[in-house]
Amino acid sequence: MVIEPVTRRTLNRTLLSRQLLLQRADMSPADAVTHLLGLQSQNATSVYPGLWTRLAGFDFAAFGRLLAERRVVRLALMRNTVHLVTAADALRLRPWLQPALDRGLRSSAWAAGIAGVGRDALLAAGREALAEQPLGPSELRTMLGARFPAADPASLVNVLRTWAPLVQVPPRGVWGVPCGVRYAFADDWLGAPLAADPDPAGLVRRYLAAFGPAGPADMQKWSGATGLKRLFADLDLRTYAAEDGQVLYDLPDAELTDPDTPVSARFVADFDNLLLSHADRTRILGDVPKSRVISVNGIVSGTILLDGFVGGTWRFERAKGAAAVVVTPFAPLRAPDRDTLEAEGLRLLATAYEGAPEVRGVRFARA
Repeated sequence: MVIEPVTRRTLNRTLLSRQLLLQRADMSPADAVTHLLGLQSQNATSVYPGLWTRLAGFDFAAFGRLLAERRVVRLALMRNTVHLVTAADALRLRPWLQPALDRGLRSSAWAAGIAGVGRDALLAAGREALAEQPLGPSELRTMLGARFPAADPASLVNVLRTWAPLVQVPPRGVWGVPCGVRYAFADDWLGAPLAADPDPAGLVRRYLAAFGPAGPADMQKWSGATGLKRLFADLDLRTYAAEDGQVLYDLPDAELTDPDTPVSARFVADFDNLLLSHADRTRILGDVPKSRVISVNGIVSGTILLDGFVGGTWRFERAKGAAAVVVTPFAPLRAPDRDTLEAEGLRLLATAYEGAPEVRGVRFARA
């Protein structure tokens, strides 16, 4: 087996290319979501700036219609966090990830709260509760609590969400439309059954197409799934040696991106999988400590990329109908980067808050 060396900077540029972040792609939002294998949607609207920064002419309102048309859905998937994926990938990914979700549940605080409640009984009760219409967590707590009075109602809902593929139905996740969570079973909502064969080998190839070169530990970090070494070993993959000695794998015909490729300053959405899908995040964080962008309780800040690596954070700021983008760089900005971020921020505001009475522009804060 020939193992070629690969530098961190090459991994950075290649990841940005595969994540559609070298330049905006002329691709439909649905095709982008497919290519990216979904976007984390723990914050219900993170996917909008996440796709805006990747796609030419991205329209916030048009993407909301994909949710209403059930072409994309939001449900717990990778790492048992809410992701937005295409309908086809929801039905494919959930059965592949179910063992990982079950494993995580056994060590959770919810497990003790449902002692004595059988899986089949809870799933049947959930089906019955959601048979007529989607319901929110409080309604499910009431209905399931009445069915299993000895159990903790909150635990019942959280365990049902783990054992069953419950989608969060719109208008939850539609930009500019505040709405609480309401659940429906994915197969009922999409009118199709879960995949009988989710094709794990095909998912490895798709992961590498979006995040490679990478290794089994990286895919495990992205997905939460285990047992990936054998899948990688059974595939015909190209191999590389990272600077730390780790063996990384890639598709045989996939090309690496020139490490000297120039990269403009960019905005990356909060909770973006760009930062969450490798065991070694230095290919995107560089020398920035993870704690500067990911809190101890898992809150992932929106970030700015400078020369392709994380160089600060950003957020929307709303007050009395006005909208602004606040950028907090980790070091003084070069004038070209500041100009690019200001122009990009104004375009983002114009797209995201087209109807806002006042757009205050881009404000640069001290770290």
